[in-house]
Amino acid sequence: MESLSPILDQHTEEAGFLAALRDDAVRAPHYDLDHIGTLDNRLDAQLDGLRIAGTTGLETLLTQLSPHAIGEMFASVVLAFEAGNAQVLSRLSEHLRSALETERGYLMALGWLDWDRVSPWIERMLASPEPLFRRLGLAACGMHRHDPGPALLVGLSDADPSVQARAARTAGELRRRDLLPAIRAHRQHEDAATRFWANWATTQMGDQQALEPLRSFAERPGEFQYRALCVLLAWQEREPSIAWIRQWVQDPRDRRIGIQALGLLGDPVCVPWLIQQMSDLPHARVAGEAFSLITGADLALLDLELQALPDFDAGPNDNPDDPNVAMDPDENLPWPDPQAIERWWQANGGHFPAGTRYMLGLAHSEHSFQQALIHGQQRQRIAAACGIARYRPAEVLFPTSAPAWRQKRLLGMTAAFGR
Repeated sequence: MESLSPILDQHTEEAGFLAALRDDAVRAPHYDLDHIGTLDNRLDAQLDGLRIAGTTGLETLLTQLSPHAIGEMFASVVLAFEAGNAQVLSRLSEHLRSALETERGYLMALGWLDWDRVSPWIERMLASPEPLFRRLGLAACGMHRHDPGPALLVGLSDADPSVQARAARTAGELRRRDLLPAIRAHRQHEDAATRFWANWATTQMGDQQALEPLRSFAERPGEFQYRALCVLLAWQEREPSIAWIRQWVQDPRDRRIGIQALGLLGDPVCVPWLIQQMSDLPHARVAGEAFSLITGADLALLDLELQALPDFDAGPNDNPDDPNVAMDPDENLPWPDPQAIERWWQANGGHFPAGTRYMLGLAHSEHSFQQALIHGQQRQRIAAACGIARYRPAEVLFPTSAPAWRQKRLLGMTAAFGR
């Protein structure tokens, strides 16, 4: 077995890297469903290398676990569940208790695996004396859109706020309208995550009173901002949305999120202003993204990109409340060419009457959101899943982070994907 070690180390390293890459990709502006599918296949190929080695592959993974090893935790959990190895799962649980950052990898694995693989363990998780495992059990049900029954109501009244938050999220993903009163009870919860997921969930069940609490999350930089924005602009009426966004774009500190909001709103009345923003380097790329989200114009395909990239360093942004000071949030977006886009708009703008809302060039409808789920980039698809929920009030929310083969099956694309 000694000669296998370098190969197994390579599979372990690659699997960990690809799992972390996928975690970012499902929220990225430059990955579509086919790209996610390619990434999933690459990740599964590395897992295959470890599967073939049996217990040696699993042991190699376990030696690489560290407090920050999210990708390695993902791969270890996948292999341990597939093997039904209770001893290794126990070791992983022990590691998780002391390295909570790796919970992300454990969660990803629960969503990646087929439901038949994880379901024998879910009841045990939901009944666990530890909040960590109750939370994981509820998360698995949510990611697989599998209704755990009474456990959801129990979770909503759990003593631990993190369990309450995950129960609210899962109830929202499953559209459990019967639980609206229990979820509404957390509308003003002191824990931010519980408060967010409660309002996020009930908004998507048509609860107008949840719009105002959700607005406060959309106005605040942080992990919930874009999610709040997508749901809010899918469910809030056009006029109050326009008035609300107008206040934002007037303040330079809020202009970027205001531009994103205009793209999600989808009203072409804002396109001339968006084109103006494309000459302002800090906002040029996000304005290009908003323009594409409304019109469906692919900047690269239509030669609407700048040929010579500007000398621009995003650096920390101007908003003192924004914790994300290092990463350039627009680094994966194309640089729009304002002059070329102005010409395109003069030639094509007549097809987009003001007052009608569009996504990727199609007027908002069940069909347009379905098309966006099939053809859009991930950030666009997240918004489309919120949009289509209004037209399908009795259906579970579409899972835009699920393995690509599962998503394609749900979209009726299985034949094209070959699984």
